[in-house]
Amino acid sequence: MKNIIIFLCLCTICMCRLHAADSSRADSLLLKLDQAIKERPIYMEQKELKLVELKRQLHRQIPDEERFAILGTLLDEYRSFNTDSALHMAEEREQIAIRLGNREYIDNARMNKADVLGMTGMYKEVMDLMRNIHHMDIWMRMVNTQDLTWNWHRKLQSALVWNIHPYYYHIYRTVYGLMADYAVTAYEKKLYTELTDKYRDSLLLVNKDNLLIHTLIQSDQYNVRNEYDKAIRLLTDYLALQKDYEHDVAICAYTLSESYRLKGDKEKEKEYLIVSAMADMKTAVREYISLRKLAVLLYQEGDIERAYSYVKICMEDAAACNARLRKLEILEIFPIINDAYQQKTEKQQEQMKWALVSISLLSLFLLLAIFYVYKQMKKVAAARREVIDANKRLKELNDELHLSNAQLKEANHSIAENSYLKEEYIGRYMDQCSVYLEKMDNYRRSLGKIAATGNVEELYKNIKSSKFIEGELKEFYTNFDNTFLQLFPTFVEDFNALLADDEQISLKAGERMNTELRIFALIRLGITDSVKIAQFLRYSVTTIYNYRTKVRNKAAGDRDLLEQEVMTIGKSKN
Repeated sequence: MKNIIIFLCLCTICMCRLHAADSSRADSLLLKLDQAIKERPIYMEQKELKLVELKRQLHRQIPDEERFAILGTLLDEYRSFNTDSALHMAEEREQIAIRLGNREYIDNARMNKADVLGMTGMYKEVMDLMRNIHHMDIWMRMVNTQDLTWNWHRKLQSALVWNIHPYYYHIYRTVYGLMADYAVTAYEKKLYTELTDKYRDSLLLVNKDNLLIHTLIQSDQYNVRNEYDKAIRLLTDYLALQKDYEHDVAICAYTLSESYRLKGDKEKEKEYLIVSAMADMKTAVREYISLRKLAVLLYQEGDIERAYSYVKICMEDAAACNARLRKLEILEIFPIINDAYQQKTEKQQEQMKWALVSISLLSLFLLLAIFYVYKQMKKVAAARREVIDANKRLKELNDELHLSNAQLKEANHSIAENSYLKEEYIGRYMDQCSVYLEKMDNYRRSLGKIAATGNVEELYKNIKSSKFIEGELKEFYTNFDNTFLQLFPTFVEDFNALLADDEQISLKAGERMNTELRIFALIRLGITDSVKIAQFLRYSVTTIYNYRTKVRNKAAGDRDLLEQEVMTIGKSKN
């Protein structure tokens, strides 16, 4: 007995772990499906480009046979994308087939129309079309026009079986299956089910070489006979080989989910519905079943938001595809899921409202507590503020004292500098005056000698000539340059450092300073009045102003601060 209990416990633990693993796998697949839905616009764009390329091929001058084939490809692309366009392609194929007079093409095009109409739920129209197609007529027509040798007979039989019969049986099997699903009375349901089984058997006979169709029909037959494990094994083996073919994966995974549903394994059903839905999203189809059934499963599991999101996508795709049958199927579940979603939303809003009330009350209590703490802190802060104010005043007085000391030091430095400059220039001035007096006396004597000789013309010529003054001015500016550069040896370099790299002042050979440098040399000496500078350099006030403006525009930094920066040249060396 003890061993039996232990065995049962171990089995229970294993089952729980397996269930948890399945749930974890399903959750992981759901995340991948959500990502595929987000990326769906990319897949849709690729689909649209493919359709545009196929339509572009139709605009070329091509034979009707080639046009018929391209329209067939377009029909395949539109079949699960837009039923209106698919029906239009089928009608164009029929017109071309009639124009060619090819009976096989005509039958094929009409079966295309029947196939599309079946997707829209127009079963009567489908039956009317299919009654006008006698597939055995094709056989007899080809037999009567060829030599029935054994090899040819076998080849003909193969062509007919694989190209005409499967499609013919497929349409009947699909339509009767749908009619059985939506039958009202038990008699009609039984009748349509028997017809579905009949055409399923026919499909199995004619599709032995088409592995996909044969696998799907065989697994469907297994499901009908309640042989679910055989169906699962057959589909699982086939699906393992088709990972790169999304369309085949979508169909097989959905059929496999049906097998698991009939077997009662909801986790596996959900897993393969997700796989099928992912493949549907990636192949950019709008007519599908997997996502809708997955939404129902998720609704039953309580994942209302995801179920609502998925069923909403299904509704939008069914409307865009104009798949009336799918719209009817979705309309059966959409109100239920929508009501549940609205109820959940209202419940969340109610919970949010109470949460906001609770938060408001807590906030009120918190404000009261903050107010009490604030009052207490205010008292402490008042005492601290007095201490801080006292320290602040003491610091301000200390800063003022430091500032006064710095200003005093600067003033002393400026006085010392000015005294030095004054002493230097007074000495130079005295020497220059003495030299000028001597030169003026010599000049007077030379004029006197000319006057004594009575040569009035020579005397007038000397008086009128500016040569003497120009020579004296040149010597005066040379003495000024030498004196200034003796006081400020690096003035030219320091001044150029204040100018932009491409605006440097270059002196001519033998030249120590030019007019621009002399103007700013005078500014450095404290002569900032343009009138005085003009008088000193014997220029007009306008010319001096223009020079100053021109040089300020060459400044490397702020042009308005250039003259202030000039005043600091040489201070660190004095």
